[in-house]
Amino acid sequence: MLRRIRRDQVTLGMFVHRFEGSWLDHPFWLPRFHLTDAKDLARIRESSVTGVVIDEGRGLALDSADNGAASEDGDDSVAGPELLSPPLLAVQRRHGFAEERERAVALVKHSAREIKRLFAEAHAGEKVRLTAFAPLVAEVMASVARNPYALIAVTRLKKLDEYTYVHSLAVSALMTSFARHLDMPESEVFDYGVAGMVHDIGKIVVPNKILQKPGPLTDAEFALVRTHPEQGYRLLSRHAGASAVVLDVCRHHHERLDGSGYPYGLKDGQISRAARIAAICDVYDALTSNRSYKAAWKAEEAIGRMYDWDGNFDRELLLGFMKTIGVYPPGLLVYLSSNRLAVTMPNDRRTSRPKVRVFFCARERTQLSLLDLVLDDDLGHDQIVREESPVDWGITGWPLVAEQLVSGCVPKIVSVRPAGTNSDRPALHLADTR
Repeated sequence: MLRRIRRDQVTLGMFVHRFEGSWLDHPFWLPRFHLTDAKDLARIRESSVTGVVIDEGRGLALDSADNGAASEDGDDSVAGPELLSPPLLAVQRRHGFAEERERAVALVKHSAREIKRLFAEAHAGEKVRLTAFAPLVAEVMASVARNPYALIAVTRLKKLDEYTYVHSLAVSALMTSFARHLDMPESEVFDYGVAGMVHDIGKIVVPNKILQKPGPLTDAEFALVRTHPEQGYRLLSRHAGASAVVLDVCRHHHERLDGSGYPYGLKDGQISRAARIAAICDVYDALTSNRSYKAAWKAEEAIGRMYDWDGNFDRELLLGFMKTIGVYPPGLLVYLSSNRLAVTMPNDRRTSRPKVRVFFCARERTQLSLLDLVLDDDLGHDQIVREESPVDWGITGWPLVAEQLVSGCVPKIVSVRPAGTNSDRPALHLADTR
């Protein structure tokens, strides 16, 4: 049960669900926490927040606390406790890409300077101030909520000398957007945003001449680069408020499911979901950015390469990431929410939304005339539910089949399935009808 109260009504033992007002008005970078420290209580009461939302199911209820006095500063903007059901969440108005892009450009310039300054402080031996990253993460979350593509698109236009800082911002935006796509609570979305922002902070120990080297790294140089996850973890561990997600992502975002990653060569079951998500976001932004040693790849090419690198990434999460950014490699067999099979098509430059070619009704088990659809992130429109295995549908030689479908061939249903299959799905073959 969520309840809104005044800041002077807060007491030890309560669970803080969120603060009202701006992120800059309260002294905590964590959006939700159990209030057990008298110093934290004093900081809340001395802050300028207009109200506090507590979760009475996870902490002390207001009725159990003897602190119902009137606000000491006469602020009656929160006239008393108010029950909130369902949880009160800020609703952002969706903006068009062009409208949000202008804000995103300003956000990138400002954030790059701030991240560079905060990384420099850590490099000078000062403790990492995670609280200082909170306003930046809040701005990223707000931008992604207004338009999920604008900020990510702007961050791809990195200057070589600011790559590390804008890359940090880009990964934060990608992880924020992905976490929202996975319907995580806003507190977890925030944690993922912070994790993305500081995942590469360990690179402050690597000289710029190595990070920006145009040619291949020597074995010694690459060995030094490979220390940055552990170096970053040690820096962040000195901050008492660093969450498990932030520490885990920093330490393990270069691990790979097949054990080929670093620093520990962890394998599938040893790598957390957060680290798997971070690995996808980190690599995607790196591939789609200009680097000193390579030109940026197009989004579709980057996703296609990542899809082909079997054993590197969690395939289910990678498909979810494709949904988040609206980019798919052409030639995937996918199942739509309308119970139809389709093949993903090359992106149309006239739209940023993915396109598929529908060719089969899975419910009626009948072929369909080829139909091209541009998918939308509006739940009222058709959506990709999952990637399908061609073998499960009796399709052999799928790469050629997909190429023919993309070229305009019409599928033809036949009753004979390949030997050894036990699925009741009809086999599909293609006849060139051009």
